[in-house]
Amino acid sequence: QVQLVESGGGSVQAGGSLRLSCVASGYTFSSSCMGWFRQAPGKEREGVASISRSGITTYTDSLKGRFTISKDNAKNTLYLQMDSLKPEDSAMYYCAAASASFCFPDVRTRDYQYWGQGTQVTVSS
Repeated sequence: QVQLVESGGGSVQAGGSLRLSCVASGYTFSSSCMGWFRQAPGKEREGVASISRSGITTYTDSLKGRFTISKDNAKNTLYLQMDSLKPEDSAMYYCAAASASFCFPDVRTRDYQYWGQGTQVTVSS
């Protein structure tokens, strides 16, 4: 049974940083495309970043330069480093895993089969 458990969310002031973690179990973590998504109240879930089996990363254009996705295969853990946070970054952040080892060019919810429960990020001005 695939399980994804996010942590690291919280409340920060604008300009601050947070690092989210996602611990995976129940499948071969190192062989899968992994992604981060976020969803603000009243909005659709949107892709943030993805990382392939080989470590190739993809970012939503608007977030490039502030967010960094990485993974530690030995720990079955996915990370999202978020810097220079803005109030508009406030959302529930989700970790997701795909059955494929490669990642598609765009970070799309439909390409991921397994989802965590999310961790809340709130950025105040």
